[in-house]
Amino acid sequence: MQLVVARIGRAHGIKGEVTVEVRTDEPELRLAPGAVLATDPASAGPLTIATGRVHSGRLLLRFEGVGDRTGAEALRNTLLIAEVDPEELPEDEDEYYDHQLIDLDVVTEDGTEVGRITEISHLPSQDLFIVERPDGTEVMIPFVEQIVTEIDLAEQRAVIAPPPGLIDDRAEIDSSREEPGDESGEKSGEESGDNRA
Repeated sequence: MQLVVARIGRAHGIKGEVTVEVRTDEPELRLAPGAVLATDPASAGPLTIATGRVHSGRLLLRFEGVGDRTGAEALRNTLLIAEVDPEELPEDEDEYYDHQLIDLDVVTEDGTEVGRITEISHLPSQDLFIVERPDGTEVMIPFVEQIVTEIDLAEQRAVIAPPPGLIDDRAEIDSSREEPGDESGEKSGEESGDNRA
């Protein structure tokens, strides 16, 4: 199975080094010197990592055969792809590969269906689940332990304890309307608005 582990950024210096946006929790394993990585676009690779170092909080890599700034700039925005055994698990039991989380059903702690994970968005501050609801809309759920309380791979589900407004924001807006909209058309003939409060 192929997994994207990094995206190449701008060139650094004049000796072929590049900055990389890391997309793996195991950069010391996936982006170590000697690692051979496929690329997207495929025409840029495969690339073999010659050296790696951290500079001002950013990982810098240099690839074999790339020895100057011009060559490094030509690789900008290239995705680095590692071949990973589908059965392989991260070292930390609380970590997961993206392919393990995609397609999990998302439910609240009381069993209410929220939707299905279709994508994992890796942001600098945290990861987000992109969840498609049954009605086709999407909701973003931060992948933090205060919200995602359980990942059950055997049952293929993620259990969440969402704070108010995370997944029910539309319901709050609908209930605060004074005039019935299309979604509540069946109640348009009832005088039930005063009884909700």
